[in-house]
Amino acid sequence: MKIALIGFGKMGKELEKSALSRGHEIILKVNTGNSASLSPDKLYGAEVAIEFSTPGTVINNIKMCFTAGVPVVVGTTGWYNEIADIKTLCNNGNHSLIYASNFSIGVNILFELNRMMANIMNSQRKYDVSIEEIHHSHKLDSPSGTAIVLANDILTSIERKERWIDIDPDTNEENHQHPGDLTIHSMRLGEVVGTHIVKYKSKADKLELRHEAYNREGFAEGAVIAAEWIKDKKGFYTMKEFLKA
Repeated sequence: MKIALIGFGKMGKELEKSALSRGHEIILKVNTGNSASLSPDKLYGAEVAIEFSTPGTVINNIKMCFTAGVPVVVGTTGWYNEIADIKTLCNNGNHSLIYASNFSIGVNILFELNRMMANIMNSQRKYDVSIEEIHHSHKLDSPSGTAIVLANDILTSIERKERWIDIDPDTNEENHQHPGDLTIHSMRLGEVVGTHIVKYKSKADKLELRHEAYNREGFAEGAVIAAEWIKDKKGFYTMKEFLKA
């Protein structure tokens, strides 16, 4: 399979290694040095594109893939307000896209466990819930896309929580929060790949769901496998459809 990599930073290099190990060919690499010259013509010959760029460039990149008729795997986060518009554009134009805030199989298992836990804890009012996420200092969006998915799934099930808020854990903002707020503690430290913790705490004890990534291999392999899956499909998909296939 011929792949275009849009975004060739640390994640892009892991994607390249994973794709080559699975017998694929990389025909285009887009990084910060040549991103301005990206056009639908440059995507000619690609059977699928894998997009891991930035929140500021992802929408334009997706639209170029649609114009070129190239299915696209999107792992960039931080563009949630435009997902509905992109989904409509994708389906109306008979294009192909699969999006995930995280392509790691382990993280998607965490999502399932989080939904189950939230259903159980809805009736356990003595427990308060919060989320902690830690990433490398170069990550541009905060909170992480994975943390937002976790938070939104909690809000769906736990009736006493009304909204999520992102706070600086080095301040005392959480001491002034409304009881209906679900706090996300976002930290950017060194070269941390990614850690997410859902915490339920009472006066008596604490329960945690935790996922810690040791490297980027799991994210990269999941995205490449998703590219293999989306190649001959039409429509807008998420990891839910992919994992059920």
